[in-house]
Amino acid sequence: MKKISFFWNKLTATFWFVPVLLLVLSIGLSVVLVILDNEVSIPQEGWVRFFLVNSADSARTILSTISGAMIGVAGTVFSVVLVALTLASSQFGPRLIKNFMYVRLNQVVLGSYISTYLYCLLVMNAIKGNDDYSFIPSISILFAILAAIANIILLIVFIHKIAVSIQADRVISDISEMLSKRIKTLFPEKMGKELKAENDFDPTFAMSAYHKRISIISPESGYIQYIDSKFLLDLIAKHKALFQLHHRSGSFLVRGVEIGVLHTNTDWDDETLDRITDQFVFGKTKTSEQDLEYSIHQMVEIAARALSPGVNDPYTAMTCIDHLASTMCYLAEAQFPSSYRFDDDGNIRVIADVIDFEGVLDAAFNQIRQFSEGSTAVIIRLVEALGIILKFTKQEPNKKAVIKHVEMVLRLGKASITEKNDLHDLTSRVEKILMAY
Repeated sequence: MKKISFFWNKLTATFWFVPVLLLVLSIGLSVVLVILDNEVSIPQEGWVRFFLVNSADSARTILSTISGAMIGVAGTVFSVVLVALTLASSQFGPRLIKNFMYVRLNQVVLGSYISTYLYCLLVMNAIKGNDDYSFIPSISILFAILAAIANIILLIVFIHKIAVSIQADRVISDISEMLSKRIKTLFPEKMGKELKAENDFDPTFAMSAYHKRISIISPESGYIQYIDSKFLLDLIAKHKALFQLHHRSGSFLVRGVEIGVLHTNTDWDDETLDRITDQFVFGKTKTSEQDLEYSIHQMVEIAARALSPGVNDPYTAMTCIDHLASTMCYLAEAQFPSSYRFDDDGNIRVIADVIDFEGVLDAAFNQIRQFSEGSTAVIIRLVEALGIILKFTKQEPNKKAVIKHVEMVLRLGKASITEKNDLHDLTSRVEKILMAY
């Protein structure tokens, strides 16, 4: 069921899904309203006559004007989106294009103008005006006018949204918000029961209970986008086996590479083994569905580009550091999942490759530190961010990981900062952090 949900989320996130859906709705709505016009006769009296069309020529003129305007604006909207994507690609990196394409407002605006254009054409075709028979779908035409007014308002909102969305601070904020939601989604999800005292468990002893070893091979090349962990655990538990997984979501596998090892005491046929590999969804690109590092790498890429000699924008890099620090403060207090997964009877069934706090910390700050050489302000901000993260860190191994990064930043500062006062500022901040530790 979760696998179906993954594909559904992937479908709804495409740039074409919402416009196509609105096109289909416009076709159905035009049919329904034309039928309603045929069944309901509205008297052309009082104030009503100012809003309803009673001339076939006027009706065709109104609908042709609206349809022509809508398709023209749709082309403009499409051009504006392409310009925004180009700016985003050059300024923030090509991997961020996907974020702009997935903005729901962009999809709704494009779909709204195209669907209004199609709606007007269909209603215009239903107009009949001659000596023998006359039919003017007044309600349908009134709806077209209201849709045109709504689209004008939507265009203003769209232009404002585009102008705001390509600002660096807003892009970073949106990525940070998406990352926070993804963290809260990923960490409550567990594959079987966790073992709290992980250090007391010996995986070698668990593997020794099985005398057969089956290598599970990747059926294709690509990034692991999704793993149906629940179905995989249930399948392994049903056959009373143990699966040692070597990779996690976000890893790139070449066809023929070993995904993991199946430890079992029974024979598995090819069909059952294929059911294991069927629980892995491969793709040509990474996704944020189960990959925590995906959004972190997006923010790191923005910081790396900002610190490049051609851009030299330390303020954008510091903004990225601030948002990454906020994320790491949350993760410092979070319970990372164990590598060992058990079934309902307490038997170990899966040894997973899971990410830990130190791995996320490395992904967040290693490259930024490496690119910040020569930028004193960014180096000092890195130390400040690590000091804040340390205050939220409770577990001793995680504290050591933070201190390791503090020491690496200090060594970088001593090697690249030539001004004595700046270096003293850096060392004094590091000393305060080490004293607090």
